[in-house]
Amino acid sequence: MDDYISISTLNDFIFCPYSIYLHNVYMGGDEELVHATPQTRGKAAHTTIDEQKYSTRKDELTALSVYSNELGIIGKIDLYVGREKKLIERKYQLNNIYQGQIYQLWAQYFCMTEMGYEVESLAFYAISVNKTIPIDLPTEKDKQELQNFIFRFKHYDPTKDLNPNINKCSHCIYCSLCDKIDTENVYT
Repeated sequence: MDDYISISTLNDFIFCPYSIYLHNVYMGGDEELVHATPQTRGKAAHTTIDEQKYSTRKDELTALSVYSNELGIIGKIDLYVGREKKLIERKYQLNNIYQGQIYQLWAQYFCMTEMGYEVESLAFYAISVNKTIPIDLPTEKDKQELQNFIFRFKHYDPTKDLNPNINKCSHCIYCSLCDKIDTENVYT
């Protein structure tokens, strides 16, 4: 599974492919140096899922490792509610839903169904406002879109394809460490 893409990097890739590189460079270091308030808050809110302490119900699966041989992806889901056959991606705050976040949820869905789980609905859950936002199940066209995106991810060439976007860059936790721009992030 060395060639498999981590589902969590799909959203990062849309945000900025270079941030994946920077994440790997600074991974394992002092998170306080690179994590801004939103990441710290999100990580704290995710603790009950990651430690599988969110629920004791037998039909609720948390932090389940999933994979898809067909798509070449691997990752973990946040929450699968078996009685509802619902897959939920939890976020601390969710003012907008971006395409990368949808790709993450679609990827989890395709992993779950390939692994034999029945998934009849998808949703995001905004922890800060206690709100569930339903998302349509992906169609065959959506699956093709995701496959094309994964292909672009696997064939990305940073020497040709890096186009910094100052609006995104100023919201990147690696902004002050990035050698591609000269700006500060909005969290400083």
